[in-house]
Amino acid sequence: MATNDAFFPARPKGNPQIYAYADPRFAGQLKVGYTTIGVQERVRQQYPVILPGEQPYRIVVEESAMRADGSSFMDHEVHDYLKRHDVECTGGEWYRCTRNDVLAAINAVRERRELELTRSENFGMRPEQQKAVDDTVNYFERMRKEEPEMTPHFLWNCKMRFGKTFATYQLARRMGWKRLLVVTFKPAVESSWDEDLMTHVDFEGWQFVSNKTELNLDTADRSRPIVYFGSFQDLLGKNDAGGIKAKNEAVHLMNWDCVVFDEYHYGAWRETAKDLFEHEDRREQQAAEGNGLEYFDEECLPITTGAYLYLSGTPFRAINSGEFIEEQIYNWTYSDEQRAKAEWKGTEEANPYRSLPRLVMMTYQLPDAIRAVAEGGEFNEFDLNLFFSAEGSGNDARFIYEDEVQKWLDLIRGAYSEQIVSDLKLRTDRPPMPFSHAPLLRVLSHTFWFLPSVAACYAMRNLMQQRQNTFYHDYEIVVCAGVEAGIGLDALEPVQKAMRDPLHSKSITLSCGKLTTGVSVRPWTGIFMLRNSSSPETYFQAAFRVQTPWTMKNPDDEHPNRTDVLKEECYVFDFAPNRALRQIVNYCTRLNLNESNTEKNVAEFISFLPVLAYDGAHMKRIDAEGILDIAMSGTSATLLARRIIRKTKCSRIPKRNVHFPKTKRIKILFLPIAKNSLGNIIFEAVFLSILFGQIEKNDYLCKVLIWTFIFFMHDL
Repeated sequence: MATNDAFFPARPKGNPQIYAYADPRFAGQLKVGYTTIGVQERVRQQYPVILPGEQPYRIVVEESAMRADGSSFMDHEVHDYLKRHDVECTGGEWYRCTRNDVLAAINAVRERRELELTRSENFGMRPEQQKAVDDTVNYFERMRKEEPEMTPHFLWNCKMRFGKTFATYQLARRMGWKRLLVVTFKPAVESSWDEDLMTHVDFEGWQFVSNKTELNLDTADRSRPIVYFGSFQDLLGKNDAGGIKAKNEAVHLMNWDCVVFDEYHYGAWRETAKDLFEHEDRREQQAAEGNGLEYFDEECLPITTGAYLYLSGTPFRAINSGEFIEEQIYNWTYSDEQRAKAEWKGTEEANPYRSLPRLVMMTYQLPDAIRAVAEGGEFNEFDLNLFFSAEGSGNDARFIYEDEVQKWLDLIRGAYSEQIVSDLKLRTDRPPMPFSHAPLLRVLSHTFWFLPSVAACYAMRNLMQQRQNTFYHDYEIVVCAGVEAGIGLDALEPVQKAMRDPLHSKSITLSCGKLTTGVSVRPWTGIFMLRNSSSPETYFQAAFRVQTPWTMKNPDDEHPNRTDVLKEECYVFDFAPNRALRQIVNYCTRLNLNESNTEKNVAEFISFLPVLAYDGAHMKRIDAEGILDIAMSGTSATLLARRIIRKTKCSRIPKRNVHFPKTKRIKILFLPIAKNSLGNIIFEAVFLSILFGQIEKNDYLCKVLIWTFIFFMHDL
């Protein structure tokens, strides 16, 4: 493949560091600063005059300013910590302190200890957030007039990174609400609801209450706005006697202006959670499903409110079941986001969407020798769950098809010998494999591998640790599966520890369900889909984990307000192309309520999420028609036909239309080439199609091959 560099942009250079140096002229003091160009270079800039002998400074601290989660911090945060701990600032960035004082401050800031929330944010709403608020306000106010006895409902169908917490609070301001109850499936998102409320100047005087805050509903000032945050299973769950939990009585007694259901998939979450966590332990499943869900019935909800707002990124069943009509829904999709990013009219630095990376999907048709052990089923497709099936536990876990999985590990790093020989014979360009293509290899420092079971996660770790896989020994392998990894958000800490300084470390996270929802890990740049998935909700919920923005402040030490984007593209790698492309078709059509033309929906979606498909010989970007062909007919059939045409090496192929009974018009290609060449190609096509089961299952391909053969014989 002649690779398009637009799909594989290089990561900007920069190495954020906090430094401290001493100067004998200022005894007992240290200069504490920040740089991205290297500490030695930065300090030399501050001593421009070259003096004889040794330089008059001594560098005593040189630490990374990057956190394990991929965020960076500045020197002023270290300065603030020092001042709060009574360290004297003697002028500018000079402090009367020791090296250990500075190291303690850096570690505290890196680990976010003792950080005080201050109202320093004053940004406004983006256009799509303003539109969501306007549409919701208009609907609620109209319903008050037309049907005052009914409680209005509204759904924000918005992908992650929409800014739902900030927009919800702005809606509350517009509506004049003073009592807001936020109910969520994901308690881990509490920090974002808390920080947005307590750090923005628009919400001065508002109070945030949860079961983790010292403030509670009894001690809160009722004259000021109150936001109460709680988990669905906690607030709506019942005690052993079947009644309301005592600690939640105040919540149930208060009349709320609005109840917000966050991350709520309207009754379908149990099914989605089962798909995500079916191979995890029962406690993980319960944490994902929500133990209070069986008590939810809006008609008899034991909480009184004036309005309901539902927030979700994948509310397929809510939309398709008719629970919300068009006027009750505001949509903001991945395509909307990327379109806004591309069509921004202002300066690049002012573009509020520039840090949101574009997703690129790369699908691979595996060689027959690897794929054969896991083909079968209704559509004779490659079964990822079967291929990566494993047995045993912990250090004893092993893949059932370990030899084939080893070949796959070799393949993705460009070391599979049979593929190399095949490429040489066919004189084809080698495709961009994840860990062999240089531009990809440079950005895939941290990846997430989505496997079918706990045993498979441990088996993969054990296999990568074997001596023949020295390439993978450079990566910190984290098994984020099973009871040992922790429940819910607890599983994130080992992942962040493994990343340490993400710009200089490399890691692979192995999971079969954990961390696929409700978490943001900035350094993840690629996800490997190594398991079957029954729904587009599950598939894209996991895929969007790698789209979390990753940025760095003041990248050149000269522009404090400048931010560099470290992740312009992120990648989804899939080795079951038929399944992957069907998920795209399902996802982009089921969420677009305004367009019924499937091909148009797919074309718009993939204009912002390009799909590169490797058919065993070439990797090419495929269009909407190609995706629909593959999704409907299967990769084997569609790419086989294209392979036949490529092998003819005929640049001028006249087309003639042929009509088949009871079929739509299709195009047959006349190939003006020698009998031997075409005969071999047709024989190969028929043989491979019978092998793949396509002749029997694909009427379209069957007729194409038969009529091609008839025309071939006629031309003789």
